[in-house]
Amino acid sequence: MTTQPIRAPRAEPAVRRLAVLIPCHNEAASVAQTVAAFRAALPHADIYVYDNASTDDTASIAAKAGAHVRAEPLKGKGNVVRRMFADVDADVYILVDGDDTYDAASAPAMVARLEADTLDMVVGAREETSREAYRRGHRFGNQLLTGLVSGIFGQSIADMLSGYRVMSRRFVKSFPALSPGFEIETELTVHALELRAPVAEVMTPYKERPEGSASKLNTIRDGVRILRMIMRLSRDERPLRFFGGMALVLAVASVLFAAPVLAVYLETGLVPRMPTWVLSVALGIVSALSLSVGLVLDTVTRGRREIKRLAYLAIPR
Repeated sequence: MTTQPIRAPRAEPAVRRLAVLIPCHNEAASVAQTVAAFRAALPHADIYVYDNASTDDTASIAAKAGAHVRAEPLKGKGNVVRRMFADVDADVYILVDGDDTYDAASAPAMVARLEADTLDMVVGAREETSREAYRRGHRFGNQLLTGLVSGIFGQSIADMLSGYRVMSRRFVKSFPALSPGFEIETELTVHALELRAPVAEVMTPYKERPEGSASKLNTIRDGVRILRMIMRLSRDERPLRFFGGMALVLAVASVLFAAPVLAVYLETGLVPRMPTWVLSVALGIVSALSLSVGLVLDTVTRGRREIKRLAYLAIPR
């Protein structure tokens, strides 16, 4: 008598959990439309609205619209994102602003792209549908900062400051989220570039805010903060290039100050401008110290990058 091998029952794939994360500060005029649009586009998703110290009826309106409403009293978009990423458990995360400017109908295609290509992040690159969609200066600032990130890190995302992103659980749960404010989009982008995580962009319609809704982004103030964030990330993630560049500038300055003094010394045996000579020597010493700091920190950064990569890989997709 022959026996047939016992086959284990085929495991059904786990149902994916989608979470729409909407950080809000005084978005009473638009949060209901945003929740309704994403409820229609992703009917099986859990929609979370995190109220960030609003002084209007954002929280109550979001609750009536059917969202899970939670509060983050520490003001700043980065603080809200940090809290959302820590609290919400899902397989796929859709991060979007609550101002009803991003196209909810694009979300299913973005989620499908994330899963089909096994990506960690899909960015909704904004394609404005009207002149009022972008405030004056925002487009230029976005291009300038995106170009700067590309120059420092070797690659970038076309719409680095987009607030519309679909992300994997692995990416979200390994993201440190250190930024307190609108720099969070820059930090998300650089984190992906540093991990060499698979990322894609999808063009999505972008419209103006509804009547009665006002942007919380200050072009100059927040632009400066984003620029500072880029410089800080450059220092932390590319220390040899950062401090090596400083060392080169200081070394060139040292040589320029020393050249005329040295020429006189070789002709006469005298040092007529002692303060200039002392300054030149000091600049040379600081240049050598800067290069040494860059070399040491580059080794530290490599170790930290390996730890970040291992933390990322420790989280199952």
